[in-house]
Amino acid sequence: MAAKKILMICGDYCEDYETMVPFQALLAVGHTVHAVCPDKKAGDHIKTAIHDFEGAQTYSEKPGHNFVLNASFAEVQATQYDALVLPGGRGPEYLRTYPAVVAMVRHFFDTNKPVAAICHAAQLLAGAKVLKERTCSAYPACRAEVELAGGIYADIAVDSAVTEGNLVSAPAWPAHPAWIAQFLVLLGTRIQH
Repeated sequence: MAAKKILMICGDYCEDYETMVPFQALLAVGHTVHAVCPDKKAGDHIKTAIHDFEGAQTYSEKPGHNFVLNASFAEVQATQYDALVLPGGRGPEYLRTYPAVVAMVRHFFDTNKPVAAICHAAQLLAGAKVLKERTCSAYPACRAEVELAGGIYADIAVDSAVTEGNLVSAPAWPAHPAWIAQFLVLLGTRIQH
């Protein structure tokens, strides 16, 4: 397996597990992952949020970890990366207002490079106008964004993921095993038993 260079675009109040788990898992299998956030540089951190399912009509939100970025947003060029990871949480809601972020996201779709998007990351995909006629899972509250962007909402179990072309998507962090496994397939990563 050739190690891949992966860009992770995250922001304040991205979901804690959806940021830290894929970051660490991809590093653990030998890939390089650069986590960036607009207006921040390597060594800065983002605040994350823990979203939990506790019997209410929607998830609860609690403070998560301070996640340290390992690359500077202003210095990265999407063309230098093999794949993209987009965590969910509240980060995508405002990240889609940055033209540079939108341009980066579009690059990965224009060049058909692997993209892993989970939960509210669909808001960023919709803002980048890359969902037309594409199947995409997301947190159920983001179904409207997927459909209004011309996408086909994949209504799947919270612990499932779906791959269509270069996009693997999932509804929320309980899908990590399926979501990360499907992303590894897109990356060409093989795990030996």
